[in-house]
Amino acid sequence: MRGHRASGQHGLGFTLVELLVVLLMVALASGLIALTMRSGDEDRLEQEAMRLSALLEAGRAEARANGIALRFELVAPGDKPGPGHAAAEHFRFVGLPAGLLPQVRWLDDQTTARIEGARWLRLGPEPLIGAQRIVLLRGERQIVLATDGLSPFAVLLPDANPQANPNAGTAAATR
Repeated sequence: MRGHRASGQHGLGFTLVELLVVLLMVALASGLIALTMRSGDEDRLEQEAMRLSALLEAGRAEARANGIALRFELVAPGDKPGPGHAAAEHFRFVGLPAGLLPQVRWLDDQTTARIEGARWLRLGPEPLIGAQRIVLLRGERQIVLATDGLSPFAVLLPDANPQANPNAGTAAATR
């Protein structure tokens, strides 16, 4: 209490509460700065993941609606292009009529992908397709898209267990 000090002491320094308030303000400012300084690679990879998730789900819907056996496959450099596609495709939907899902390239040429545990993803026509995963890579960043076979393809959290529910998380990329 400042009013009851002994006659030789002056009110120099800060109280514990004042120091804690300053530390809290510094921590909040640091956190906000860190959020605004995301890398461009991370943003582009997240955009690519959301786009691929939408394309895969559109493919699943088309396969179920038309009773088409459909698969998604990655194109290795040097592979022949699919029917009706340019030579520079990165992936293809095998089984769909040409032009139904025309996006066969990554948005960014630095993006690559790998399908885990298989050569391609089965998208239909069955409503239950089995658990499947695809990893998108750009530089040192990666994002995993997965389905448990019933749920839509979604982005996995970095610490999600792939043997459990592959759609446990839907918003984070591994760092």
